[in-house]
Amino acid sequence: MTKFIAVVGGVISGVGKGVTTASVGKILQEYGFSVTAVKIDPYMNYDAGTLRPTEHGEVWVTDDGGEIDQDLGNYERFIGINIPKKNNLTTGQIYKTIIDKERAGKYLGETVQFIPHVPNEIKRRLREASQGYDVCLIEVGGTIGDFENIAYLFAIKSLERELGKENITYMLVTYLPIPSHIEEMKTKPTQQAIRLLSENGILPDFIICRGHKPLDAIRKKKIEVMANIDKDYIISEPDIDTIYRIPLDLEKEKMGEKLLTQLHLKAKKKPDWNHWKNLVNGLTNATKEIKIAIVGKYVDVGDFTLADSYLSINQSLSHCSANLKVKINIEWIDSKIYEANPSKLKGLSAFNGIIIPGGFGTSGIEGKISAIKYARENNIPFLGLCYGLQLATVEFARNVCNLEGANTTEVDENTKYPIIDVLESQKKILEESKYGGTMRLGAYAATLKKNSQVLKLYTETKRIDKDEELLKNLKKKKDQDFRLGVLQKSQKTILERHRHRYEVNPKFIQQIEDKGLVFSGYHERTDGTKLMEFIELPKNKFHIGTQGHPEFKSNLEEPSPPFFGFIKAAME
Repeated sequence: MTKFIAVVGGVISGVGKGVTTASVGKILQEYGFSVTAVKIDPYMNYDAGTLRPTEHGEVWVTDDGGEIDQDLGNYERFIGINIPKKNNLTTGQIYKTIIDKERAGKYLGETVQFIPHVPNEIKRRLREASQGYDVCLIEVGGTIGDFENIAYLFAIKSLERELGKENITYMLVTYLPIPSHIEEMKTKPTQQAIRLLSENGILPDFIICRGHKPLDAIRKKKIEVMANIDKDYIISEPDIDTIYRIPLDLEKEKMGEKLLTQLHLKAKKKPDWNHWKNLVNGLTNATKEIKIAIVGKYVDVGDFTLADSYLSINQSLSHCSANLKVKINIEWIDSKIYEANPSKLKGLSAFNGIIIPGGFGTSGIEGKISAIKYARENNIPFLGLCYGLQLATVEFARNVCNLEGANTTEVDENTKYPIIDVLESQKKILEESKYGGTMRLGAYAATLKKNSQVLKLYTETKRIDKDEELLKNLKKKKDQDFRLGVLQKSQKTILERHRHRYEVNPKFIQQIEDKGLVFSGYHERTDGTKLMEFIELPKNKFHIGTQGHPEFKSNLEEPSPPFFGFIKAAME
């Protein structure tokens, strides 16, 4: 029987439930258990696909095409497994399913009500997501006391009644503030969170105490008395230098052993943290330093949302830092400054590498193109991601192929040279304003050109071997055929995740390649259409773009090949 761990938050949102959940999953893996994780998002949106990054942070994309809350990214980065879109529950999904069933007569005429139908649908999805795993972690988004959480807490409590308390453990991740005017850590907000949780019939088995400083004995005693919980299950989790240290810190308090006791489990193997410790040390004790510029557009609302907008890129660079033992100093640059003042482009010469991330729309585009041109002409290592590949192709077409005014039709519908254009299959979707879940989404196969830099990167990092195994599994699933396309047996193929509508226009590929830009990877659809997946400029140290989002398949132990190659080039 699958065991469950429910993780809820107290006091404030953004307290660290996601990384705590991911860390607990990593710990249980080290004890030999198979682990998966589910994120509950109580909002009415069906998924995160139509939410802007500055509203909700980065949209995480799954292999099977889900547009998901970014916490699933944390789970994958720590646990190292591909988590499907069904592991994200939203209130919009729950209600839509129930209403669709009611309209189809599936309830056989009975009155459809909040109880039992909403909790039953939640439990059905939790059971489905957990099937085949030893342990399933459930993170409930938001904060205890939020009205929208009530249905999920009710459902989890109902699940406990059905499975027995020995098969479910509750974990409260709470925050202990230190008001600046008194400089004392306060437990009262946490006490209130415990009380609110108890109103749902749930008492925490673990209380994870987040804060600027470690929890002291006096504060721990107060919480122990209030929560009526043994002090050994009140765990301090203060701010630290890197999130990847959290499993190690939790294990110092014997979190793994305590979890197994609560869940009535026996360890399947002895944990070995040596490799993880070495990577964390590489990340925090690097002696070499490099500077990387990320020229983006989602920077208008300040530093507080900037990191969330490009979270996976940030983490992918951390993975490279840990494995290459180099400190990466990132500077976020608003591309619009190069449009207002082109002379500022010279400032890019101070960087060891330049990244152009993904994005949508027309804002700041000419600034990005100027930055790409500067990187190409000055031989600064460059990595273009999704829109970054598209704009790098436009830049090359304008300035090397002399196609004046070349552009993407996303920016200029009437351009004489539509280097990047929307797929025919997408045009009707856009005309009908059907934006949610309709892009080219999920993991698509890309055939890599022989002797290319990209093939070398995926071979050296051994991702080729891993992806070939994934491809074998996908071939067995007919619903994945469109993402595989036509595979060439004689050539190497990899899988990267996608989230876009526009593609390189096939009409200009030969003309561009004749001038030296190599399209080093492509996806061939079953109708014979080839979609360009990678570009590279062999004459430069590193000038590579990818139509996919390799940041979504990077983790601490297995860095993304394009990022890894980019940082190696930047170090040189």
